[in-house]
Amino acid sequence: MQYRTLGRTGIKVSPYALGAMMFGKLGNPDHEDSVRIIHRALDAGINFIDTADRYSNGESEEIVGKALEGRRDKVVLATKFYAPMGEDVNQQGGSRRWIMQAVDGSLKRLGTDYIDLYQLHRPVPDTDIEETLSALTDLIRAGKVRAIGSSTFPVSEIVEAQWVSEKRGLARFRTEQPPYSILDRGIERDMLPTAQRYGMGVMVWSPLSKGLLTGRYRKGQPLPDSIRVKFMPKQMSNERSLDAVEQLLPLAAEAGMSLTHLAMAFVMAHPGVTSAILGPRTMEQLDDLLAGAELRLSDEVLDRIDAIAPPGFDVGINEANYQPPVVTTPTLRRRPAGERAAA
Repeated sequence: MQYRTLGRTGIKVSPYALGAMMFGKLGNPDHEDSVRIIHRALDAGINFIDTADRYSNGESEEIVGKALEGRRDKVVLATKFYAPMGEDVNQQGGSRRWIMQAVDGSLKRLGTDYIDLYQLHRPVPDTDIEETLSALTDLIRAGKVRAIGSSTFPVSEIVEAQWVSEKRGLARFRTEQPPYSILDRGIERDMLPTAQRYGMGVMVWSPLSKGLLTGRYRKGQPLPDSIRVKFMPKQMSNERSLDAVEQLLPLAAEAGMSLTHLAMAFVMAHPGVTSAILGPRTMEQLDDLLAGAELRLSDEVLDRIDAIAPPGFDVGINEANYQPPVVTTPTLRRRPAGERAAA
């Protein structure tokens, strides 16, 4: 496997990263089976594992820690913080108070004394980014963390974080983790170029667009019984996405590969992408993904994908993506009724 440098950190990582979100009660509750899947990925040459404290409420980190016993030093281990980890209102977010607790919790569950990449899972509008970066800088100096990153950040907040780091002499985000797939190409417009400009590594999540790019979800057919349909019904039944899938399936067949392999090869073709995060729940799913690891798409195939899903645009919707408060809170984008001009 040809390894890539994670931004400008000097850390070498595999083009595929093993995402551990599906290990635990959220996906695969069998710990031993999950450990076997992780070992299979490591044996195949994957040296990059990404998880988060929130996945199955810490269970994912515990499984990863169990799998890495005796193999920890050969793995680039990434985890994330931000989401609620208890009923206390301060057991979440990006405050110094929470970060110092969250990292110790992750270290304990992972069974390690250091994290290679510690990431802020989502932006935290009510917390000054300097507060977060200052705490993360202290974790690096304490040896608990090697590098830090962001996840699903708007471009403006990526730039602000870089500026604050430079002006305040703080550690800077070395990576960004955005969604990216044939159906989710919005980051091509400015996020990926911005990350390249700052020398940030990029690990993309949901390269199969929550499974839409496996061929399992088809237009005019009943939706499968899956956890994704339960929690993201609008995304999994989006007409524009399903229309694109119907056009991509014959293209993949003509190229001599499955739609899954076409989708993975597509995200890996972008020069700004360091690694694509795989999220298998079963050994069969992992083996299928690994089988297409060496496939490359021709310019002709990439041009035909562009014609189906235009560069720089999202074909459908992504219900798991970050939505800033100005979008989700009507009062932030509407003048008070008394101040509005008469129609």
